[in-house]
Amino acid sequence: MEDVKAGDVTADEAKTARGQASAADSVDRHVAVWAKELDWMDPVKEEIFVRLAILARHAAQARRDMLDTDGLQHWQFKVLLMLRRLGPPYAASPSQLADMLGLTRGALSARLGPLEGEGLIARTHHTADRRRVEVRLTDAGYAAFEQHAVSEDRGENALLAVLTPAEKRTLADLLRKLVVAAEAAASASDPSRPSPRRSRSGES
Repeated sequence: MEDVKAGDVTADEAKTARGQASAADSVDRHVAVWAKELDWMDPVKEEIFVRLAILARHAAQARRDMLDTDGLQHWQFKVLLMLRRLGPPYAASPSQLADMLGLTRGALSARLGPLEGEGLIARTHHTADRRRVEVRLTDAGYAAFEQHAVSEDRGENALLAVLTPAEKRTLADLLRKLVVAAEAAASASDPSRPSPRRSRSGES
């Protein structure tokens, strides 16, 4: 495990990132081309949505690369994450865990086997009722989650180094406003739709 605190970004990384912030990007060129062809297009709207899409793809690819580096598959990390977020003793019943992950009991069982084989989780009997089985995060599973979470956090902070603390706060507030509007629109169109569960990284 790399000896680095979550969120550490070197001064050189921050300086380089801020220098890049004032440069034109591919979206500027994209908008310049289409603004000539589509006189009805709102260029600011186009800049916002294309940049959001690019950042989403960048974040997803970076997450996949980090998982590969840490020797985890996405579904494995999701199971570890769900147990970790429960807090000590990091355990849940199979039915509870299946519901949290949006899986059937059969699909969950197929995923738990390999994780148990690698020593990342353990299936044990509940101390108060031996008939009940619990899925528990092991010390190795805890360490695997922490290692990946720290790596992901460092990568995210490196990207955000182009922003000042005030700019990050403003961006977070503006994005919240958009998410609230998007979720309200989705709920209005389908009231029966359950609220999406999100991982630490925002994925459902």
